[in-house]
Amino acid sequence: MHYYRFDSLLQKEGWLSPAYIGVDERGTIQYISTQAPNQSLAFEAVQGFAVPGFQNGHSHAFQYAMAGLAENHPVGTHDDFWTWREEMYKCALSLNPDQAEHVAAILYAEMVRLGYTHVAEFHYLHHDKDGKPYAHLAEMGERMVSAAQRAGIKITLIPVFYQKGGFGLPPQERQKRFISKTVDDYFKLVDACAEVVKKNSHAWLGTSVHSLRAVDFEDIKRTHQQAPKTLPFHVHVAEQKKEVDDCLAFCGQRPMQWLLKNLPVDARFNLVHSTHLDDSEVNALAKSQATVVLCPSTEGNLGDGIFRMKEYVKLGGHWCIGTDSHIGINPLEEFRMIDYRQRLVTHQRNTFEGDAAAYMVTEQIVRGRMAMGIHANNHFEVGMPLDAVVYNSQSHLLQATSEKNRLATIMFTGDSNRNLGTLVNGKWVVKNGHHREGKTIKENFAKAMRELGNR
Repeated sequence: MHYYRFDSLLQKEGWLSPAYIGVDERGTIQYISTQAPNQSLAFEAVQGFAVPGFQNGHSHAFQYAMAGLAENHPVGTHDDFWTWREEMYKCALSLNPDQAEHVAAILYAEMVRLGYTHVAEFHYLHHDKDGKPYAHLAEMGERMVSAAQRAGIKITLIPVFYQKGGFGLPPQERQKRFISKTVDDYFKLVDACAEVVKKNSHAWLGTSVHSLRAVDFEDIKRTHQQAPKTLPFHVHVAEQKKEVDDCLAFCGQRPMQWLLKNLPVDARFNLVHSTHLDDSEVNALAKSQATVVLCPSTEGNLGDGIFRMKEYVKLGGHWCIGTDSHIGINPLEEFRMIDYRQRLVTHQRNTFEGDAAAYMVTEQIVRGRMAMGIHANNHFEVGMPLDAVVYNSQSHLLQATSEKNRLATIMFTGDSNRNLGTLVNGKWVVKNGHHREGKTIKENFAKAMRELGNR
């Protein structure tokens, strides 16, 4: 057993101060109390406030290779999501498996540094550069799992069914690395990914269709029907206005409208973006108990729009966060963007009633874990792993702040300078800003970038 003493530890009901946690050799919590277990036992004293590690509900790891490279907008040109997508395709076509793994490893290491301890990898870079399946169907998925292991983060690998180039359209040449032609082809890929996950204790599995525009409607239904009901199900929905208009033209229904009418949407569903919804969709979505996965930095960068969060939450809707294209990967910034955008469009400050910080953290932890395929009763509990981000309790503003206002101070005034470190499975992966494998991960990433020559 290894014991930690934190100045405070956050549970759903509030802070434990001080907090003693004992973990076994696997990093599983065996003891939680405000009292030391035995005065003769040694413990590691941490001058910090421990908050449950965050879950990143939506990641396309390969896109980190192009972060910041699509921000030059020549005078007189039109630039939007769809032109950005062309640049993304170029990036997707350029990466070999080694490079993809090195990009993912440094991205995941940065996630851990910033407080994420689990990532849902919405993975559709399946095939080789010619669009041919690898001999090992899950070659690229296995690289994501390997990258997560090196970075010290947990991963839910979500192989994505990507079949078409748009509503009723064949796939484009630039999408050839993504494509599974049939439902059977997709589930062969899922089975291969399942075998990878079985071999790795830090990995879980999910299922997905990319979006309504990317898979035949009947095949979407079949995919959901055949997918194991114990696994989370992820899908992009209504990210762009053009997507909504194209769906209306194709089938006479809006994307979310079609989804809610044709699939038994429930708490197993994780609906990414859900940006453009009408009143009936917001109401029905909130009642469904599905989780909306919001990616504020990417949604802002791509000009997607603003999700109707304030109305949705008042109706009892659920949500979590992701970082998608990874133009930004700090969870505190994602939370603030969600809140502040609502303040800007409503001209009111109370997006969330009561203690906004406590609400956001609890909602993220509960629903973020569900998006990964994990359920728990409290932020930290006996029998669960010790996964935590620790904020420096000696930083001037936190040191001077009462317990009542502590979480709000972390949430609304914090940046990465306050991060003392991140624990995964009871061990420091990042401490005092230094990742335990940081040097090698950084060197491998630099080599991959030199080879790509795109930066």
